[in-house]
Amino acid sequence: MVAKATIVSEINTKVGGNHPLYRIGITNDPVERKKHWTGKEDTTYWKQWQADSLSDAQAIETYFIQQKKMKGGEGGDVSAQTRWVYVF
Repeated sequence: MVAKATIVSEINTKVGGNHPLYRIGITNDPVERKKHWTGKEDTTYWKQWQADSLSDAQAIETYFIQQKKMKGGEGGDVSAQTRWVYVF
C-alpha cells in the first residue's frame, strides 16, 4: 500500500500539469476497471496505486477532480476493499 502524499506526488509528476487531459478513479479491481476503459479511452498510460484506506483513495480522487479538474466521477459502488487509485 502507498501513502496518500506519495500517490498525490506521483500523479502530479506523471501528468506534468496536464491534469484535465487525464482521468482518475477508484476501484476494488484495477484489472477489471482497466478492461472497462480499454477501447472506450486510451489506457496506454494507465498507472495504479493501492492506497492505505478507502478514505485516502476517496480524498485523492476528490482532490484531483475538484481542484485539478481531472476527468472522473466521485462516488460509485465503493466498499472497504476499494482502495485502488488509477490514472490514465
